[in-house]
Amino acid sequence: MPPRPPRFAVPDAPAPRTPRPWGWWGLALVLVVALALQLMLADRARLATDPDWRPRLEFLCDTLGCDLPAWREPAAFRVTSREVRRHPQDNRALLITTSFRNDARWGQPWPVMELALHDIDGNALGLRRFEPHEYLGSPPATELIAPNQSASATLEILDPGQRAVAFTFDFH
Repeated sequence: MPPRPPRFAVPDAPAPRTPRPWGWWGLALVLVVALALQLMLADRARLATDPDWRPRLEFLCDTLGCDLPAWREPAAFRVTSREVRRHPQDNRALLITTSFRNDARWGQPWPVMELALHDIDGNALGLRRFEPHEYLGSPPATELIAPNQSASATLEILDPGQRAVAFTFDFH
């Protein structure tokens, strides 16, 4: 058996490596953030209908290059003026002009406009829905009507006679 070297000649064993606790916590944090982003992206169509979540999702989708469904809030369309008169070229028809505005916080698709005629008791005599190209006279120049943007519509309808005393607009 060979002689043992003196103790001072034997190199010290490397100190045991102590784990860094922040390394695992950092990795767990990154994984949690990645999971939260995946959940937001997967459920973005539903979350985009919430006014509190939409700005966050717009920022996220601008950053990641994803798309969001258009904002839909038909109740945010407001009629600002309306007028009914006899059609200048056909006395069997009425000419209805109206202006409306998008009071939503975001742009939204052009609405379907619903016109209902009512009698003196409030009963509906007739109802019709008009697509954007019908009430604008041509397809809209843009896909969305911007926030606070106004538009004018002209509608030609058959005169329902003396029974119709009121009309209402609704948007869908």
